[in-house]
Amino acid sequence: MAASLFQYGAIRTTGPKAKELRRFVEKLITHAKKNTLHARRMVIAALGHDRAMYGVDEERMDKSVVQKLFDEIAPSYAERPGGYTRIVRLAERRIGDAGEQVILQLVEQSKAAPAHAAAAGASRRRRRATKRHTAATDAADAAAQADQATTAKADQAQAEQAATAKADEAQAQAQAGEKTEE
Repeated sequence: MAASLFQYGAIRTTGPKAKELRRFVEKLITHAKKNTLHARRMVIAALGHDRAMYGVDEERMDKSVVQKLFDEIAPSYAERPGGYTRIVRLAERRIGDAGEQVILQLVEQSKAAPAHAAAAGASRRRRRATKRHTAATDAADAAAQADQATTAKADQAQAEQAATAKADEAQAQAQAGEKTEE
């Protein structure tokens, strides 16, 4: 989980896991701020291995998790004495055991992550309301289109009846004219 946090900048998990992971991750970042060979080896030992990072399209990225930690993440916290992570509680509960859901994010990474966090943190009530609103709008649009189609068909039928009535009237006049000539 720590490697995923370093790779993505934020992860979604349960409250107790996030609290425990926060302690672990902050120690790793403190070691990485030293930027020594010994610190790098301690971080690799703590993580268990130096995992390669993969992009969205399953392509291997140039850096590993430890390289990203030492080259990008730790230097951004050089002046910060601690508190590298933030726990954002979500209103949504986990399905199954109703566990409390949270987002654990790196503090400096939060400038790029709020849109993702807000989308992930939408409550069930808000998602359902949005879904109902979309369905009602779609139904109203479909009803309006059906009403327009029905109106167009009625206008066409009325025009056909008028044309048929004129044709019948003209035929009746023609027959009346033939009778008067006889």
